[in-house]
Amino acid sequence: MLTELVVRDLGVIDELALELGPGLTAVTGETGAGKTLVVGAIDLLTGGRADAALVRPGAERAEIEGRFVVGDDERVVRRVVPSRGRSRAYVDGHLAPVAALGELGRDLVDLHGQHAHQSLLAAPVQRAALDRFGAVDTGPLASLAGRLRAAEADLAGLGGDAVARAREIDLLRHQCREIDGAAISGPDEDERLDEAETVLADAAAHRDAAREAAELLGADGPAADGIGRAQGLLAGRPPFAGLRDRLAGVAAEVADLAADARARAEAIEDDPAALDELRARRQLLAELRRKYGPGLGEVLEYRAAAAARLAELEAHDQRAAALEDQRSDLAARLAAEQARVLQSRREAAPRLGRAVTEHLGALAMAGAFLDVTVEGTAGEQVRFRLAANAGHDPLPLARVASGGELARTMLALRLVLTAGPDTLVFDEVDAGVGGTAAHAVGRSLAALSRSHQVLVVTHLAQVAVHADQHVLVAKSERAGATVSLARDLDPAARVVELSRMLSGSPDSDSARRHAEELLAGARGGHRPES
Repeated sequence: MLTELVVRDLGVIDELALELGPGLTAVTGETGAGKTLVVGAIDLLTGGRADAALVRPGAERAEIEGRFVVGDDERVVRRVVPSRGRSRAYVDGHLAPVAALGELGRDLVDLHGQHAHQSLLAAPVQRAALDRFGAVDTGPLASLAGRLRAAEADLAGLGGDAVARAREIDLLRHQCREIDGAAISGPDEDERLDEAETVLADAAAHRDAAREAAELLGADGPAADGIGRAQGLLAGRPPFAGLRDRLAGVAAEVADLAADARARAEAIEDDPAALDELRARRQLLAELRRKYGPGLGEVLEYRAAAAARLAELEAHDQRAAALEDQRSDLAARLAAEQARVLQSRREAAPRLGRAVTEHLGALAMAGAFLDVTVEGTAGEQVRFRLAANAGHDPLPLARVASGGELARTMLALRLVLTAGPDTLVFDEVDAGVGGTAAHAVGRSLAALSRSHQVLVVTHLAQVAVHADQHVLVAKSERAGATVSLARDLDPAARVVELSRMLSGSPDSDSARRHAEELLAGARGGHRPES
């Protein structure tokens, strides 16, 4: 629901601020006062085309803000139209593309009249509306169509081309044999081979270093000699008894280290053949990594995936037969479901047309009728077509020439199809009507406002009397310029405005009595006399 609307410097509007409630709101005013600009402002707020000519003369830009409340959610939308340059859009205080306003606006507001936001002009919306009206269950149809697409994709994924399949099988077999032939011991084999190569490549240097270390640590080496001298110096001296014991332990550990270094030096041998073999192994693993992955872990993962794909291809014929049976079954069930949905839509279409046509007659469109056509395998091509006058061929709604006829048709459709955005705006809905038809338009709008927030721009008192809220847009002079302001009317001011709409003279006693009678009739739920 649109709860607040603020408009600045749009056309003749200087500044307009409205707080809107549920139910039906009528916007009235003299010709040229700018009441249609209220609809234009909402159009801009919901992504309509901006034109610098809309900016009030002397102003740098026009600004429109709206607050929408849907359930527990609140959205604040803003549109800025500069006198020069491109317009800007904001959603909840953040810059947004104008297209985002259009997407958001389609869910919040429907404009009916001379503007192009009517959601019911779109073919998918017309199809969905027919399905809701006729209680057409399309869930099984969508489910079967999705399952059939999945089965066909699985068939295509098996490799329907026998030559391509044989080529892929040969490639996968070769790749699996190549990886298996390498007998990779694990994802960390590279690291282990690197350590082994370091040992073999520097065998002589490793051996010499170990022997020299053993001599330094041996019994005749400086380490043992230093420890022995330290033990002698501390011997027999009670304050250092503990240190002498520790030095004895160190001497034993140094002797062990010397023996270990000597043993390891003797174990290291030059082995050029083993080094060549190791390097060849590393080259083989490097080639596998180049082909199948950055590391041996990825190479092994590739092998597992290749083996799974190979098994799938080798079982192709059996799998293909099963999938083909599944596809045939789904196709048959889908065809039956399409026929059912087509029949349901074709049965619902004339009922919807008749229901809307009944409302058209009461809305001063005698002789007009709505024709709902259904075509396609499942009736997916649904079109609403209107013959605005008796004897005329029906045309798609988007080609209806008269804004008033289109707005009244949308009103009739909304009375039958209650689903749609929360806020409905009607402009020109009373164009070319009066008397009894005007009351019918007002009553229809009031009925629609029981399930939607409805705004109507009207010049007919017979329509305005049915409103829950009455907004007057009026001109005034300010600093030598003509500007328009808007205000909510209290009951007394409302009678004055209705009097003006009825007779052109707000001071006419007879017009006031007539206005009061119209209001009383509207509140009483029966049609007041015109």
